[in-house]
Amino acid sequence: MAVNNPYSNYKQNAINTATPQELVLMLYDGCIKFINRAIIGIEEKNIEMTNNNIIKAQNIVFELMISLDMDYDISKELELQYDFMHRTLIDANIKKEKKLLEEVKELMTELRDTWKEAMKKANMGG
Repeated sequence: MAVNNPYSNYKQNAINTATPQELVLMLYDGCIKFINRAIIGIEEKNIEMTNNNIIKAQNIVFELMISLDMDYDISKELELQYDFMHRTLIDANIKKEKKLLEEVKELMTELRDTWKEAMKKANMGG
């Protein structure tokens, strides 16, 4: 049964019309959002909520990793960072450890902020 949800339609339209750069930004934001929800899950001792949101964050990190263009040197460094984040998320899920989630969130936030800044500079120059 399809539900006509205006917010869902808006989000889907935003994704469909986004540039590749905007999609990466959306992935970063989504990963941070899911990590935040997983942290809340740990605080509330809600194992299912924690697990589901960590898996969503893992999936985003994996998607970012496999979409790298390895022809660029920066991609090799990003691959190492994404791999570290992915393994840390798995560890956080096993241990239900908030500190590990906060570590990944900090790294992801740095990447997101750097990406946002690069997008601004690219738009100013272009």
